[in-house]
Amino acid sequence: MKKKLHFTILSNDSTDGDGGYGAGTLDLNNVTPIIIDCENEHVFIDLEALHGRSIIEKKVRFSPDLAHASDDYYRYWIVWVAIQIAQNGPYYAGCTASEVRVSKEVRRIKLGYKSLPEQVNYLDKALKGKFLLNHVDINSKKLLHQFLSGFNEEYWRESPDELKQQLSIQEDL
Repeated sequence: MKKKLHFTILSNDSTDGDGGYGAGTLDLNNVTPIIIDCENEHVFIDLEALHGRSIIEKKVRFSPDLAHASDDYYRYWIVWVAIQIAQNGPYYAGCTASEVRVSKEVRRIKLGYKSLPEQVNYLDKALKGKFLLNHVDINSKKLLHQFLSGFNEEYWRESPDELKQQLSIQEDL
């Protein structure tokens, strides 16, 4: 009989750092999922995305195949933003994004595309302080830049230059 692996999300460190019971758990207190709605140019926080139940994911049958969302689809980005506290205060410590597509076709259960392994990997990378936003379209980068810098100017000011560079929009002259 195979031993089942369990994945636990904790809000506090139950081990107090001793490596005993609860070691190997994932603390998601410092990560926030942000949704970018590309069509409506709307950016919002949806904590249910941590459990795959965001407003854009409800009543959607997902597949890791891009064609599953049909040719006519809504495009979204789920952005994982990790926050840390340094000597100068809190800052955006990691930021990654994964694409989600939902068919515009009117059905009781919609069809969509998302890669769950990609989402988990991007969440992990954000928690580890990585910035992976180069694959995001220019308009979504602009929206995310406006949202993050406007949400908390202090967080934005203290954030690494790498985040600011990845979200900067260069106009061709």
